Amino acid sequence: MAATATNSWLIQRVQNAFQDGIIRAYDTLKVDADRYLAHLRHAHGLPVDSFRQIFYVHPNILDSIADQTISAAVKLATAEGVGLGLGGIFTAIPDIGVLSAITMRMIQKLSLVYGFEYSTDEEIAELWIAAASAAGVNMGKDLLEKEVIERFVPRVIERITIKAGAEITEKWVTRMVPLISCIAGGTLNYYFVRQWGRRAKRHFRDRHMRIRRRDELPPIDERATLPPSSEM
Repeated sequence: MAATATNSWLIQRVQNAFQDGIIRAYDTLKVDADRYLAHLRHAHGLPVDSFRQIFYVHPNILDSIADQTISAAVKLATAEGVGLGLGGIFTAIPDIGVLSAITMRMIQKLSLVYGFEYSTDEEIAELWIAAASAAGVNMGKDLLEKEVIERFVPRVIERITIKAGAEITEKWVTRMVPLISCIAGGTLNYYFVRQWGRRAKRHFRDRHMRIRRRDELPPIDERATLPPSSEM
């Protein structure tokens, strides 16, 4: 009975920490779309002036940037997991909050890499559907059509939190021992973020390709001159 109560308490704490992290990453640590577009131009050499123009960039180039984005998030989460892992279970809860924030910012960046902003209600809903997909949770469009965004997003966050909380709690039992948790924290963070990143990339890439086919947009060389934003 005591073990069950302890597990329930731990799962609840993990879920609360994860939820707080992804909400904070979205509300106060959100990736600025305009700044990230400038980053794509300067750091990756994309000849784009708008996110719509990204649909004229060859998909292979976007895939490479997405892989680099995931890799950077994985490295950050791994280093963070090793550092906080020294405290065992006492630092596990703060670690989960940071981990979820890193993961959510990665998902936002992947969304932008494939040309999807999140400024309108529909775009925001799509971002959270992608986050759910990364968590392995299926949130169909039928649910979205029945809900306004103010009710839809909290429901998605709840589903993501339940899924992630159970997954993390099951794998983080080793965090009880500080010496082991130093290694375990980094390893678990590595696989967690990598898996979520790959799922999110697949979601955004599939959506990107559907739009390219729908609009009959041909891939172009990265050095080619794109149509002006006003013409798209």
